[in-house]
Amino acid sequence: GIVSVLTDMAVSPNVEVRSDAARNPNTPADALKKLAGEDDWVVRSAVARNPNTPAKVLKKLAGDEYWGVRYDVAKNPNTTAKVLKKLAEDENGNVRWGVAKNPNTTVDMIEELAGIK
Repeated sequence: GIVSVLTDMAVSPNVEVRSDAARNPNTPADALKKLAGEDDWVVRSAVARNPNTPAKVLKKLAGDEYWGVRYDVAKNPNTTAKVLKKLAEDENGNVRWGVAKNPNTTVDMIEELAGIK
């Protein structure tokens, strides 16, 4: 079935195929966890954007060296308030902007981001 195909795609030698698997909302959590450890930031970013990426994987990706991955974590609705609070202090303004867009961001965090608190 589709899950088997996506699992196979996640271990493809082709980075574009792995990135496609990372983007697909039907990709199993185990495959997304593996893809989160990729060297290629494009694949990690696709995992961070996936609506089915588990919160534990997003927590790991929140510390990614590439700001684009952190930005995608900040926007993901599975990202916990605790991780969002950490990302709200990110040095990169785009990451902080992603936190502001997240439905899990608390009013307190929005006020801090806006400089009200």
